[in-house]
Order: sequence, then C-alpha cells, then structure tokens
Amino acid sequence: MARALIVDDSRATRMILSRTMEESGFEVLTAGNGQEARAVMDREGATVDVVLVDWNMPVMSGLDFVRDLRQRPEFASVRVVMVTTETEIEQMERALAAGADEYVMKPFTRDMIEDKLRMIGALA
Repeated sequence: MARALIVDDSRATRMILSRTMEESGFEVLTAGNGQEARAVMDREGATVDVVLVDWNMPVMSGLDFVRDLRQRPEFASVRVVMVTTETEIEQMERALAAGADEYVMKPFTRDMIEDKLRMIGALA
C-alpha cells in the first residue's frame, strides 16, 4: 500500500486530507509542522511515497521542509504537493522551484487532490 505524509498545523485540515488519502488507497502518516515531518521522514525513510504539505506553519514552514527534503538524495523519488492558502503566482513558482511537484490552493476538494496525485504519478 502506498504511503502518504500529511503536514499541516491545522488538525482539521490534517483530518480532511487524511480521509481523502485513505479513501484513495493510501496509508497515512501525519505531522503538525515541517520539523515533525522531517522526523517522520527520518524514521520512515523512503517508504513514504507522497507528501502533502502546508506552507505556513510554526517551527518549520512547508517551504523550508520541501527544500530540506530535496537536498537529501534518499528522498528524490518522494512526490510533494504543496497544499496552501498562498494564492499568488510568485508563491507557486517559489514552491515549485524549491522542489514541490504540484500545488493546490485551499480550499480544495477531493477531486482536486486526486487530480494532482494523478498528474505526478502518485495515483493510478
């Protein structure tokens, strides 16, 4: 079973994304900020297939987490979707330049998430 890591400081958003991913066939792990997500990735290694990460979080932002992840060769195959309230094109460009594979603006629907997962090859 494919595995997903949901990274968001909002418990409600983590729950919504977790349900979406579970219904799409993923085993789900969660973290409340980028630092917690880094610890999960260190522990779980490359068994995580896709990360859905918020941008604005305390301790370590999603953008910093993505940059950190992309500097580590062992996580090169992990797909990353930034799921955020940041709506400016410049922010989207920054996320993609940092190593995110796709970008979803909040509020989102299950179809939007699944479409992005298909685009990056994380969902059949």
